[in-house]
Amino acid sequence: MNVLLTGSAGFIGSHIAEALAASGHRVRGLDLRPDGLGDAPGDVRDAAVVARRLAGVDAVCHQAAMVGLGVDASDLPAYTSANVQGTAVLLAEMARAGVRTLVLASSMVVYGEGAYACRRHGRVRPGPRPEEALRAGRFEPPCPVCGSALQAGAVGEETPPDPRNVYADTKLAQEHLAASWARMAGGSVAALRYHNVYGPRMPRDTPYAGVAALFRSRLLAGEAPLVFEDGAQRRDFVHVRDVARANVLALERLAEAPPGGARAYNIASGGPRTVGEMAAALAGALGGPAPRVTGGYRLGDVRHIVARPDRARDELGFGASVAFADGVAEFARQPVTSS
Repeated sequence: MNVLLTGSAGFIGSHIAEALAASGHRVRGLDLRPDGLGDAPGDVRDAAVVARRLAGVDAVCHQAAMVGLGVDASDLPAYTSANVQGTAVLLAEMARAGVRTLVLASSMVVYGEGAYACRRHGRVRPGPRPEEALRAGRFEPPCPVCGSALQAGAVGEETPPDPRNVYADTKLAQEHLAASWARMAGGSVAALRYHNVYGPRMPRDTPYAGVAALFRSRLLAGEAPLVFEDGAQRRDFVHVRDVARANVLALERLAEAPPGGARAYNIASGGPRTVGEMAAALAGALGGPAPRVTGGYRLGDVRHIVARPDRARDELGFGASVAFADGVAEFARQPVTSS
């Protein structure tokens, strides 16, 4: 296939470019920065640029986005411009060009908090954790009905979205726009809800960097990783090469199937870890100081968010192949990327 890859110079996009090429596909890039594909930089919000890049393309893999939780309300215009307007422009030009296949980089952040059950009230959806509770060190969300302790579980794709920050809002908006495009243009969309992606080329030292990159940055400076809350918050850390392979599988499946609207997939390892475990694993791999649990917090963070990966396994043939220990050891050894 001829594939247009937006965000081709990015952390995840650069790995997808390699995976697509290794699978025999021809990749055309679109990114604000120079990429390794030889394409001149371009902006996904520029309709004329997008139209030129779509010429002769069979499918689009849309990774371009502004990532992270956001710093404050001043980030709202930048996130909506890059993520929402950029996606809208891309979809409009795809409709004009007759390109009907889209793999969209979505995120587990669309779920908000993960799955929880109360002994008395069954499955419940806790609201955002109030700052006074976080300040007092009460990190676990209580039952919204009776206030009792909850048992955390895993989310499936059928879980209703409940975004908690501007990045999550824009990722859900991307999914909605893509679903509308599929209905109007007769297209097919696989929205891949990435969980916590880590691995080589992960950027550091920005307010939007992932937690694994922030931990490694401190360790390389000889400093202890700073772990927020009590370190017991659970995530699913999935290696970037597994994420790239999931994109290839999704593109190939959509290309072989009749037009089918939009469908979401959790892209996760299926083996959740705590944030504290990630910090400890990196400290061990780098021989650095032990993590320091600070009790700090970020408003908009959720407590536990792990996934059921069954749908991606059954429908895409995807299963994570990089073991946590191996992936962390490799990530610890990789050269540092600043952006």
